[in-house]
Amino acid sequence: MTLHPPPETGRPWLAASARRLLALFGWRVRFDGLPGPRGVAIVYPHTSNWDFIVGLLAKWSMNVPIRWVGKETLFRGLTGATLGRLMRLWGGRPVDRHNPSGAVEQLAQMMQSEPWFWLGLSPEGTRRHTDYIRSGFYHLALKLDLPVALAYIDYRTREIGVTRFVRMNGDQERDLELLRVYYGDKVGRFPRKAGTIAFRPSESGTP
Repeated sequence: MTLHPPPETGRPWLAASARRLLALFGWRVRFDGLPGPRGVAIVYPHTSNWDFIVGLLAKWSMNVPIRWVGKETLFRGLTGATLGRLMRLWGGRPVDRHNPSGAVEQLAQMMQSEPWFWLGLSPEGTRRHTDYIRSGFYHLALKLDLPVALAYIDYRTREIGVTRFVRMNGDQERDLELLRVYYGDKVGRFPRKAGTIAFRPSESGTP
């Protein structure tokens, strides 16, 4: 798979500062590029609040405009005027989970409306152990025929990586087994809290 450099964000100083800060705490980032202008990056395992901080620093260090989503209420009202502006600056985008069209459809429209849109998601959806992961990334990747980046924050090796890209083929068990094998040696901050890589039978596809 041919990898391409992302568009310039115009903040090389931020990338350099993030790399230095990560290195100061013993972290390294593995990233060579992305396979196209659109895709979904899933991050697993997600077991600690520190994942957001480490992940954000990694995003800045890679100088990649990766987006992520949050509930729509965080981006409006008093919260939206303060925290919402900061979250948008960091790549956050609002999704109305109560919209009849569904989150996957909203995300599909959002991604198709911009020339470059990589979306980062944590399929566990929680820092606690869960017996299932959310299937929104899977339905979105199939709907738009998008590559999926298998990103990780490995506390055992102190490494953040975005180096493996795959295509989902619609055979859920085959696709999930691919994820299980790849993430099998990746260790979160609290290993016992890592979610089981399986879809809930009644999963609606909400990220």
